[in-house]
Amino acid sequence: MVRGRRSKSWQVNAAWMLTCNLAADLDAWLRLLALHDQDDLADAEPDTMRFRLYHLPARLAKHARRRRLRIEHSWPWANAFVVAWQRLTSLPAIP
Repeated sequence: MVRGRRSKSWQVNAAWMLTCNLAADLDAWLRLLALHDQDDLADAEPDTMRFRLYHLPARLAKHARRRRLRIEHSWPWANAFVVAWQRLTSLPAIP
């Protein structure tokens, strides 16, 4: 559920609906492509996905022109995030 004020403009409300639908589609594709074998995340609700994967306890650092994501090792879903990231980055690019 999107929290916020409704606009009086139809175009703004249509844009919000399009954004919400796009986010739901991306969430579904993430679960389908990268989390299909993770028992607790394969059929997770959007709120569960948000609290387990999207709120990432990590630090993004830059060093030698590279970015590194340092994930907290004690985080219970660190392995699921790493597996999902590896699967998504190994997908072939569509020209």
